[in-house]
Amino acid sequence: MDQSPTASTRGRRRNGSAVPRAEGRHGQGFLVVDAGRQYQVLRGLASPVRLRILKLLNRHGPKNINQIAEALGLPQSTIATNVQVLEEAELISTSLGKATKGQQKVCTARYSEIVVNLDPDDPSRENNIVEVEMPLGLYTSSNVSAPCGFCSTERILGVLDVPELFLDPRRVQAALIWFGRGYVEYKFPNNAKVLNRTIAALEFEMEMSSEVPGTNADWPSDISLWVNERKVGTWTCPGDYGDRRGTYTPPWWKLEGSQYGILTTWRITAEGTFLGERKLSDIATTDIDLDRHHSIRLRIGIDDKEGRPGGVNIFGRGFGNHNQDIKMRLHLHAMNALPHVAP
Repeated sequence: MDQSPTASTRGRRRNGSAVPRAEGRHGQGFLVVDAGRQYQVLRGLASPVRLRILKLLNRHGPKNINQIAEALGLPQSTIATNVQVLEEAELISTSLGKATKGQQKVCTARYSEIVVNLDPDDPSRENNIVEVEMPLGLYTSSNVSAPCGFCSTERILGVLDVPELFLDPRRVQAALIWFGRGYVEYKFPNNAKVLNRTIAALEFEMEMSSEVPGTNADWPSDISLWVNERKVGTWTCPGDYGDRRGTYTPPWWKLEGSQYGILTTWRITAEGTFLGERKLSDIATTDIDLDRHHSIRLRIGIDDKEGRPGGVNIFGRGFGNHNQDIKMRLHLHAMNALPHVAP
């Protein structure tokens, strides 16, 4: 991936200098808001005071009403009123704890990232299919090792080969991500829960290649997927492709770097997990707790237990041969149909 002067930092230590880290977050969830339906959530966000409360709880963890009022320099009555709105919007959770006199209400942020979807009906819902496209840089957790980095369609973001920088807020601009070992994990909304429907099949579609400094078409890498913490399958990518510029890869990205990948479609059904027509494992929809959670966690990474840990490039919009980020499709059972249970 030797793409710019910053690439000279590969393999170097940073002379003991501190690497910037993202500030700790206490809200663990990721929420996608349907702007046409979830009015309570929008009301909860539509106040500078409530946004300050959420920011405080995310940065510093659970606090009671008195502590919030003191930290923000506002009357307790103002805080109590706004906390009630945040509770009704389910943006915070509260619990009762012991205080010097009686009990106190302790407030905790539920979400560290919130996305408002202004056009939720744009993803296809025809033929019982719901599609969500997740921006490449909107992963919720990561644990990677060098070589690693990410870039937007305009520039490399941050410094190459510094895993700690995978928490840099600029990652939301990412159009290409690469790493040698480890994983990135995304939280997709489980819209089947919102629609009160059951899932017949689950698909993930993304463009990927192996990862080697520079490129090498003969560089096999075992790339694995986990869904809700269950490993569903492993695919051996043949190589890291740089023989020609990717259809959407921007001109500033040098030809010595990864140009495009292979568009892969991973499908989890009642019969098991498939890549295209090839069965990868017996892990089925019933094995990944789809009916229990309001989010679907997708982890993309390199399992050290596999034999060829050759890294991974993930291509998003503006890079590679397919102008898309990571797509998830929920294939829903018909309204009057019962889910199939495998014997």
